[in-house]
Amino acid sequence: MAAKIRKGDRVEVISGADKGKRGEVLRVIPTENRAVVQGVAIAKRHQKPKGMGSPGGIIEKEAAVNLSNLMLVDPKSDKPTRVGFKVLEDGKKVRVARASGEVIDA
Repeated sequence: MAAKIRKGDRVEVISGADKGKRGEVLRVIPTENRAVVQGVAIAKRHQKPKGMGSPGGIIEKEAAVNLSNLMLVDPKSDKPTRVGFKVLEDGKKVRVARASGEVIDA
């Protein structure tokens, strides 16, 4: 099955502590049904220094969010929308924003 949310998509969090935040998908983990979104679900990690290149301290990084808590932002209306699929005349399958009918990836 084709993924409804992919790397590089602009999404909005629809539930949880970060509800309403928007960001770009940095990574999708399909086996765990999760995605890492820029600026969302920031976790603090205590890290030991590893040589001269990386100092130790408390590092802030994005944690993975469940895909069910994310919704794609419609490129036309700039609002969250569901994702559908459509086959074009040339036989190519593309994702479509359900609210506006706009093709997401051409």
